[in-house]
Amino acid sequence: MSHESTEALIGYPELAPDKGLKAGALGLFSSIVVGMASTAPAYSLAASLGFVVATANGDSIVGVKAPSIMLLAFVPMFLIAVAYQQLNRAEPDCGTTFTWAARAFGPRAGWLGGWGIIAADVIVMANLAQIAGSYTFSLFHLDDLAASTFWSTVAGVIWIVVMTWICYKGIEVSARLQYGLLGIELVILFAFSVTALVKVYGGNATPESLKPSLSWLVPSDLSLSAMVTATLIAVFIYWGWDTAVSVNEETADPAKTPGRAAIISTLLLLVTYALVSISTVAFAGVGEGDLGLANPDNSGDVFNALGPTVFGGSAIGKLFETLLIISVLTSASASTQTTILPTARTALSMGAYKAIPSRFATIHPRNLTPSVATVWMGAVSIIFYVGLTLVSSDVLGDSIAAVGLMIAFYYGLTGFACVWFYRRDLGNSAKELLQKGILPGLGGLMLLGAFVIASYQYAQPDYGSTTFFGIGGVFVIGIGALLVGVVLMAVYNAVAPAYFRRETLPKRGEGDLILLTQEMELDTVRLPDSGLPALVLAPDLSNLPEGSTAVDVETGEAMHVDESGDVVQGFATQEQEELYEEMVADDQLPQPTHEHHHDLPADDGGEDGGGRA
Repeated sequence: MSHESTEALIGYPELAPDKGLKAGALGLFSSIVVGMASTAPAYSLAASLGFVVATANGDSIVGVKAPSIMLLAFVPMFLIAVAYQQLNRAEPDCGTTFTWAARAFGPRAGWLGGWGIIAADVIVMANLAQIAGSYTFSLFHLDDLAASTFWSTVAGVIWIVVMTWICYKGIEVSARLQYGLLGIELVILFAFSVTALVKVYGGNATPESLKPSLSWLVPSDLSLSAMVTATLIAVFIYWGWDTAVSVNEETADPAKTPGRAAIISTLLLLVTYALVSISTVAFAGVGEGDLGLANPDNSGDVFNALGPTVFGGSAIGKLFETLLIISVLTSASASTQTTILPTARTALSMGAYKAIPSRFATIHPRNLTPSVATVWMGAVSIIFYVGLTLVSSDVLGDSIAAVGLMIAFYYGLTGFACVWFYRRDLGNSAKELLQKGILPGLGGLMLLGAFVIASYQYAQPDYGSTTFFGIGGVFVIGIGALLVGVVLMAVYNAVAPAYFRRETLPKRGEGDLILLTQEMELDTVRLPDSGLPALVLAPDLSNLPEGSTAVDVETGEAMHVDESGDVVQGFATQEQEELYEEMVADDQLPQPTHEHHHDLPADDGGEDGGGRA
């Protein structure tokens, strides 16, 4: 049977007719692009490379060993990529670490994992907004405004508002355009690196320039604390590759392609970051001169400091300088949207399972976005950004390091969750032991060690640019964010204990729901940076949009909201029923058992239902 309609599954955009991304449309190459785009290479390097170089190493700094740090940071990212690959095979869910950790270790570990994602994303918004605001003025050569903390903050807040509105409305850039933007970004980074190296070897670089050496790739003569601290900053540069895993349903081979894409994208990012870091260190040197990477004025934004000198004053040089600014600006703005989208969906999953107020699980009936969670994400990000700007004179440096703690926390938790989740499978074969046990466990241990050592380092009063009661500001921001989560978890446990009693998060595979809906945008596809995983319906169907149908993929039961707002059995429209039957016939969904699982909310039978939609 063939029919043309606008129905689609939330979280399954590839099933929408004429959507652009249909079942099997994303191959390995497209998935790799998704993984690379999500890391925002230009922005990440601009905001982090200088801090890696300037990391203290005894009486010296990491300096020319910065490229070796890029290699070190890759190792735990690769290992955790394997964990994501394995867990995503078992249960794709927009809660990711929240859901997986809850399955493995229980509700409190899951809650803190979800909080870690939210906290990291709120903290990083300060960096994203600062870069986006500054580069907006730099693009129009308004250098005085770009250098002004006040006006950069104002512009950054405007960027957050705009991106929050876009995420709320569900308006997304087409994949082809985003692929083009990523292509331009990588071309400009390559041009920057090649031009810098040509000038170094031609004797036309800065007075502090250095000839590259293979020894730069070996982390010798670095103390353990220096390696850990710098590596945790560099982990931030790789952050985002997991998007390639979360677009599982859009790939030709969901069981294999996303995991391969995550691993390959991290390898390609490794090459990109190694090239850019080597060329930048060689061109600018690691001193504290006007263009030196250890100069505090350059650390927070190396491309803005070096771009004019690298590309020169010719017409072509000015063009490439402008393109460099645009690449960082688009990278930061896209990452702003990237940060809001998955964070809102983590909150959506937590709200659906009553781990936080169920209002966060509200799905906009027309936009089909987690509307309440999206608005809250934008509002909290603005409050944190403005507040941190008022408190700290170096919001970028302190908050980037704090984000590293958050990333290490929830990535590491994911690695351990993978080992425990599959603990009964580890003896099946050497391959399963390696992929489901040794590699994820080693990644978790590495990030746990980095978390502990870096926490001690960050707590020192002379680390970073701020202190609170004699404690380093980076430690206060990072560990303080986690402790806030512990307090909020305890409070919500007392107020609404159902989730913590394991009453709302059903066993994996039990009564998963999909959501059939009337309205989807057909002329655009999801922004590759967003990597939206499946949305989640609350077990009691309280966030089921009007005009939509929830279908239990195991039993075939259908439920919808009628005109009076009550949840009733059956499909909302004949077209939705035909779409469901077509997907079952095409083996896109399993054959239903027709066994009864879900009672209507009025009968208090919703606890064993629920799932991703």
